[in-house]
Amino acid sequence: MKKYPLGEFEEVVLLTVGVLYNDAYGVRIKDELEKRLERRISVGALQSALRRMESKGYLESKFGEKTNERGGKRKRYFFITSYGKKALESSRDVRNNLWNDIPNIALDLD
Repeated sequence: MKKYPLGEFEEVVLLTVGVLYNDAYGVRIKDELEKRLERRISVGALQSALRRMESKGYLESKFGEKTNERGGKRKRYFFITSYGKKALESSRDVRNNLWNDIPNIALDLD
């Protein structure tokens, strides 16, 4: 079993939380993912991934202040934990090692 189990969708969500830093809340994460992936993301899939990664210890969250434009509701902001950073680094290392080990001829398809 992988030391830091992280699926592809979880990885891009975690990276997006990092990109957004202090502005990583549900709708903002969804919008950024859709823009970067150029596809629709369901709210349910995103919320499931965020909860799953929070339970794994990759993310933590806190509520912001109440706002009038949200009818007094507070936004839930997400942040990468040190464990989440290690998971991302591990995933990046695996991918980089694979890319580096592909013989040039394997990708010479012209």
